[in-house]
Amino acid sequence: MLTKNVTIANEKGLHARPATTFIQTANNFRSSLWVEIGDRRANAKSLLGILSLGVSKGDEVTLIADGADEEEALNGLTEVILRMED
Repeated sequence: MLTKNVTIANEKGLHARPATTFIQTANNFRSSLWVEIGDRRANAKSLLGILSLGVSKGDEVTLIADGADEEEALNGLTEVILRMED
């Protein structure tokens, strides 16, 4: 299992449009993937789960990956977060 902390820079946070792109990327990987903020955790492959976290600009999230392609998954999801637009 690997983890990586990433800060959300998007003005509107992880709202519906970027969350959809994030989830589509997550679904390209075989590993189990989660997003954690504070004491809350959601499946990175679930739109409702991600939206329920209420991630805002400036929030630091922890990406968690467990599986055969966990390193590639964390790198891919980090890249999506860093490229997010409003």
